[in-house]
Amino acid sequence: MPTYEYRCAAGHEFEQIQRMSEAPLRECPQCGAPAERLLSAGGGLLFKGSGFYITDYRSDSYRKAAAAEGGGTAPADAAKPAAPAPSKTAGSSEGGGSTPAAGS
Repeated sequence: MPTYEYRCAAGHEFEQIQRMSEAPLRECPQCGAPAERLLSAGGGLLFKGSGFYITDYRSDSYRKAAAAEGGGTAPADAAKPAAPAPSKTAGSSEGGGSTPAAGS
């Protein structure tokens, strides 16, 4: 059964455990003033662990097909970094080396 929060006209706040089918309380149990049910966030719902997503129950054949199409995890060899490109040397014929030009 849910717990409902109430506030009376005099400022008293209280909680009441009631069935959803029951009518809301109309008066404060402390002072008898008119009371109204408040909107509350509730207890919150938290899903932990596996089994809450449709992808948790995919078959092995589906996962293998998705990986083959590039939608899954990559093989271990693909995760290796590429070799660095060869750098240009100062004496190359293309210019743009790191040595200053003569006469500057």
